[in-house]
Amino acid sequence: MNKSQLRFKKKKKLGSYPYFSVVFSITISLFVIGLFGLMVLHTSKLTQIISENVEVQVYLDKFVTENDKIIINKTLSSRDFVLKKEDKPEIYFVSKEEAATQLIEETGQDFLELLGDNPLRDAFTIKISPDYHDPEKIENIKAEIESINGVFEVSYVKSLISTITENVTIIGFVLIGFSAFLILATLILINNTIKLALFSQRFLIRSMQLVGATKSFIRKPFLTRALLHGFLSGILSSALLFVLLEYANLKIDELKLIQDQNKIYILFGSLVVLGTLVGLISTYRSMNKYLKLSLDQLY
Repeated sequence: MNKSQLRFKKKKKLGSYPYFSVVFSITISLFVIGLFGLMVLHTSKLTQIISENVEVQVYLDKFVTENDKIIINKTLSSRDFVLKKEDKPEIYFVSKEEAATQLIEETGQDFLELLGDNPLRDAFTIKISPDYHDPEKIENIKAEIESINGVFEVSYVKSLISTITENVTIIGFVLIGFSAFLILATLILINNTIKLALFSQRFLIRSMQLVGATKSFIRKPFLTRALLHGFLSGILSSALLFVLLEYANLKIDELKLIQDQNKIYILFGSLVVLGTLVGLISTYRSMNKYLKLSLDQLY
């Protein structure tokens, strides 16, 4: 048997369709999905950070005692609308002396010498939980805090809260819509790539049927390869994304502040699972199609 015959025999081996283009196409498709996934994760984290920094200033009466301040602090800490991290309420006390020092540093002018007295008040700064960012809820919170004994006034930037709420809602809808479209388009692309790759094997599949091979026997080598191709593509796409992310971190130091490593690793794992499942499902569907075609339809 000469070399040309050996090559021909190898080419006609069941399930041995050219796999480079399939792996390449699936890898690129998964890379695009992963790239958008990273953008969604970073956007979500940034949105979360912005939402968690919505603050309300609680100014106290001028003659409140230290005991009154402790009671007010405990009262505020027990409220559900106060943001909590690791079960610790995000409440910070700023004395009128600290506030005066900060104001002098910012303006460069010592207003204490001009006025002869410190007109500022002791205050608590409270971070509000994102669940309570609705303007109506904020107003209710304001009224509730002002009813506490020793509280002079509650202040917050209304326009900022409204803007954050509206923008978070819009960004959420846009990301969901675009994600659905991108995933659907990518899955169709992968499915068509595999279908075209199996097209070259349609006559071999027919020949196996003619000699009495069962459908499961014919499918097995194709599904095995699809499993390997999808898994390999997921690994390659995750590796490319990891390299890209590390490069971005080197160029942008602050980028790490809006990264959740656990979610990023989950994304990489999802790409591997997605590549494997899509490869298997697309191959299975294409195989069923070619197994049902008549000889005339194969042409």
